[in-house]
Amino acid sequence: MDPSASAPAPSIADVGPAAQRIIANIEKVIAGKYEVIRLGVTVLLAEGHLLIEDVPGVGKTTFAKALARSIDCSVRRIQFTPDLLPSDVTGVSIFNAETSDFEFKPGPVFANILLGDEINRASPKTQAALLECMAERQVTVDGMRYELQAPFLVLATQNPVEMEGTYALPEAQRDRFTAKISLGYPDRTAEIAMLSDQTTVDPLSTLRSVSDAAHIRGLIETVRTVHVVESVKDYVVTLAETTRNHPEIRLGASPRASLHLLRTAKAAAALAGRDYVLPDDVQRLAVPVLAHRLIPAATATVAGRSPEDLLAEIVAKVPIPVASPRG
Repeated sequence: MDPSASAPAPSIADVGPAAQRIIANIEKVIAGKYEVIRLGVTVLLAEGHLLIEDVPGVGKTTFAKALARSIDCSVRRIQFTPDLLPSDVTGVSIFNAETSDFEFKPGPVFANILLGDEINRASPKTQAALLECMAERQVTVDGMRYELQAPFLVLATQNPVEMEGTYALPEAQRDRFTAKISLGYPDRTAEIAMLSDQTTVDPLSTLRSVSDAAHIRGLIETVRTVHVVESVKDYVVTLAETTRNHPEIRLGASPRASLHLLRTAKAAAALAGRDYVLPDDVQRLAVPVLAHRLIPAATATVAGRSPEDLLAEIVAKVPIPVASPRG
């Protein structure tokens, strides 16, 4: 039996320092992107999944690998291509001549962290293979259900859908990603430092883990205990409802989006050393957690208004509740 399995869960005071160690470790590889890295760690502790969208060459895959290597747990990578099949992701049942029975061969999804590189280069059929995995943390093959081990994080990168050879993720799959981030180009100083540091040695090759799967499970359990008052829950639902009734939004945030926003806010509160969620936690996370799920109406598209623009306006207009941390 794993001795860490019976160890007490970390306290709220332990969450922030543990997360900072992971963030600092990733910053050895990705410089100048503290807020983006912090959001990635927040999604991990919120039991979510992370989508990284940006142009090629800005470090999407490097960031994903650095996060995976910072945690000593099982990691598998899938390079999504147009000829990838669903069974290449989930696994397949193969006939065993010795036993005269079918034997399940697990796919790469059976890992704590699944790195899906360029997920939108695979066909929609293969993309859909991840739907059950991400929502229910299980795989069903030939009528048999197989549980996925916790923690389970899908960390996917994708190129902008305007690029050649890409397939836009369906709404159901985008909704399963807790947050979407973009790294963007590094600033001038960080790029010059990269040219100095990474032309002789790959920093990923020397990166060491600063946590493990058992510790992450403990941190997740602690995040679950963070308190949320009714006024904050009402604020989350109001934001979601406003997106559904907005005249420039064709598809608003789902109830799953509300749940993801609240879970992420609880993780953010724990990272800040608090055992309660503030409305500010929700407000700061609303755009990265909700924007990628929205589909603008034709009028907004013609006007060049992105989901991020629309959501930022909604967040600015919806009144922030004033209440004590414990209600």
